[in-house]
Amino acid sequence: MPAVNFEIVEVVIFRRTPSPEFLVLQRSDEEDIYPRLWQIVSGSIERGEKAYQAAYREVKEETGLTPLALYNTPITNTFYFYTNDSVNLSPVFAAEVRPTDSVILSSEHREFRWLSRDDAVALLVWPGQKNAVKIVNEYVVLDNPSKEFMKIPPERFQR
Repeated sequence: MPAVNFEIVEVVIFRRTPSPEFLVLQRSDEEDIYPRLWQIVSGSIERGEKAYQAAYREVKEETGLTPLALYNTPITNTFYFYTNDSVNLSPVFAAEVRPTDSVILSSEHREFRWLSRDDAVALLVWPGQKNAVKIVNEYVVLDNPSKEFMKIPPERFQR
């Protein structure tokens, strides 16, 4: 019977320029899983770490960016990995960054692009990540009243 795992977080990074932009990353050629795939930030939760702490850390590790604000969202992606016969639950977070900050990619990625919502959705492959960008845009970027309820206090995610 497949295992159910809660080991991965995903993060939609956005910045407020005259129009909101979303960061998408292309995996490097050397990655064993999904080389050259366009994706949002994703990574593993380390032992003893909260999911929101992992989201904050992964943003810094994969992009060199420091979030101004971190939000939980009303979405958790679900996907199956055949390699270990597991169903995976992945909470999705949103991270706002300064429009002037520079992206510094980790070795996991080869390229990045700042895109409009529609262009980011078109470039991403996985339905859950496409949906995540749309939901972050609706609930966080467009200043939906629920945004403040989803904001994680900075002292919680900084270790």
